[in-house]
Amino acid sequence: MWVFAFDGVRLLDVSAPLEVFATAGAPYRVRVCTPDGRDVRTSCGLRIGADGAAGTVTAVGTLIVPGAVEVARCVAAGPQVAELAARSARVASVCTGAFALAAAGLLDGRRAATHWEHAAELARRHPAVEVLADAIHVRDGEVWSSAGVTAGIDLCLALLEEDRGAAAARAVARDLVVFLQRPGGQSQFSAASRTPPTGHPVVRPLLDAVAADPAADHSAPALARRAGVSVRHLARLFRDRTGVTPAAYVERVRVEAARLLLEGGASVTGAAARSGLGSDESLRRAFARHFGVTPSAYVARFRTTTTASGPGSAPEA
Repeated sequence: MWVFAFDGVRLLDVSAPLEVFATAGAPYRVRVCTPDGRDVRTSCGLRIGADGAAGTVTAVGTLIVPGAVEVARCVAAGPQVAELAARSARVASVCTGAFALAAAGLLDGRRAATHWEHAAELARRHPAVEVLADAIHVRDGEVWSSAGVTAGIDLCLALLEEDRGAAAARAVARDLVVFLQRPGGQSQFSAASRTPPTGHPVVRPLLDAVAADPAADHSAPALARRAGVSVRHLARLFRDRTGVTPAAYVERVRVEAARLLLEGGASVTGAAARSGLGSDESLRRAFARHFGVTPSAYVARFRTTTTASGPGSAPEA
């Protein structure tokens, strides 16, 4: 197994695979190759030593391509990734490493994941790729890809499970104190962090008002009245400034509020009412859309790693 590292690579994108498979032990042997066999400097400044140059690597079982903060560095790695992939049984990317796979032509006609912040750009640059913006990791044939940074751990656990079964993957997950499979997808991240910043005099106050009181009346007519514009004009402004409709943004904030309420011990009914989603059924439907799990399943998995596990114990994988 080889990890292809290059200047500017994110350290955790490289170290996560090394840690997972080193913990798994034999028969895995994970090595690092670089474009010219020299050490590379990561985005945080730490140097990584190379076990060899990419051009000298042959018969790769698994090739893992990490990402970088600067997407251009990943794109530039495309030609060497293509050469390495031709000698690999399976290929996987972590975070923006998907851009290197795409530049190498490995994702055309396939489904793929990348960091949520760069999913739209990957889809724009490579229309032949079906980008799943909310996925933690995706497998399409023998090409795997994952979301941002720590999702590389999820990806490697999935690779390990593919090779050696669930018990082996669970044992490593316990050792690393991580989920074997996370509840939900990248939609777990806050609505604010997934909304482009804007200082627009109409949109910004509305975003702040929704965040301050998710349960208030934030219907499109109510928001339009508050802003002094028509519903149609409001929808146009929201799409231009945030990329989503007013209703979609309000639901994001309400789901996030409900999630925090559930994590704090609220019942499903209480979380639905206090977040503004209203009924248990509305909350269930919203959770299914955003997280791919039911509220009760989310709570069960979340509490496994907090209340039930107790201080200092590993989560139930």
